[in-house]
Amino acid sequence: MEDATQHEQASPEIQARIRKSFDNQGLMAHLGARLTHIGPGRVHIELPARPEVTQQHGYFHAGATSAVADSAGGYAAFTLFPEDTSVLSVEYKINLLAPAVGDRIEAIGTVLRPGRTLTVCRLEVLAVQEERRKLVASGQQTLIRVD
Repeated sequence: MEDATQHEQASPEIQARIRKSFDNQGLMAHLGARLTHIGPGRVHIELPARPEVTQQHGYFHAGATSAVADSAGGYAAFTLFPEDTSVLSVEYKINLLAPAVGDRIEAIGTVLRPGRTLTVCRLEVLAVQEERRKLVASGQQTLIRVD
């Protein structure tokens, strides 16, 4: 369900900090993932379909699905952290609900509870085929702010 904050944009300074960090991630570059939305406590990352991110049946691989979900949650938390800090995942759990088939997948990280040290995020991954969107993975993540 959409809410008012879904399309809210983070400040230009926060967006630049998130993009700089994202651009330093070798795995996201290797997978071909891209940031598509940076809002306060909410980040979207898309991963286009290509053979290198699939498993033997042609679905998006669970590892690729999990990796973009982890990054989306991490950056959602990072949007709320002070400028001179960093973020690391402490733990996450993801349920794969359906085969991820489509033109792309979209991972959405949303902060559920921000904290001074630990932040908890909801993770969702949607498979997108043309304009049809289907929830294919859901999870929760804990992140730590590193000073």
